[in-house]
Amino acid sequence: MYNFEYTKASSAGAAAEALKADEDAKVVAGGMTLIPTLKQRLAQPSTLIDLNGVDDLRGITVTGDTVTIGAMTTHDTVARSAEVAKAIPALAHLAGLIGDPAVRNRGTIGGSISNNDPAADYPGALVGLGATVKTTKREIAADDFFVDLFETALEEDEIVTEVSFPVPEAAWYMKFPNPASRYAIVGVFVAKAKDGVRVAVTGAGPCVFRVPEMEQALSSSWSPDAVADIKVSDDGLNSDIHASAEYRAHLVTVMAKRAVAGAK
Repeated sequence: MYNFEYTKASSAGAAAEALKADEDAKVVAGGMTLIPTLKQRLAQPSTLIDLNGVDDLRGITVTGDTVTIGAMTTHDTVARSAEVAKAIPALAHLAGLIGDPAVRNRGTIGGSISNNDPAADYPGALVGLGATVKTTKREIAADDFFVDLFETALEEDEIVTEVSFPVPEAAWYMKFPNPASRYAIVGVFVAKAKDGVRVAVTGAGPCVFRVPEMEQALSSSWSPDAVADIKVSDDGLNSDIHASAEYRAHLVTVMAKRAVAGAK
């Protein structure tokens, strides 16, 4: 691990200012990705700006038809939240599937989406539910937030402060997990809302993506059979020691059927 300076931020705004002043600084939340990266000497930040002292970034609020989760809220907190489980059961379910207890108790929603690992679960929830990401500068629709492999729309001095999820009529998440890491080899989030149906896929490609053909079919008939015969092309999908692109394409249909069947 390289030498670096360490500082605790007093607020999200102060952290953003520190980032602006030092282009080589990095923000650390739960550290589930950044710390291993530092240990492997794959990153060399000049300064680590710790957000753990910023209590304003923690918490869950349910107002009307919206669930808002602070960026520093841990996965375990979301998974155990009675408010989230009542408003969006699929979201609490998804959070409970992330990693293991150690990861769920340290990892945060803001850190997860800012890192945008292709096999992370939360991107599926954000795109599947049509969420909005609030930062220290602006609000970004989930469809515009995730750009590519480990890439988001965040600017260098911009920090996620909270995520707002509209409450759907029905939704669920199913994934085929890596047995060791619990990362999604393929995860599918389906949601039916007043403004339409969304099907978001994570783990299969370099970045979360939607499946318009499935969305159209489910809009006509909200049932597992509606997507049973829809095949996703394996072109551009991930292929590694865990699963081929062809197998991942097959899993998208399987997980979509199961997600629709489990929707509540």
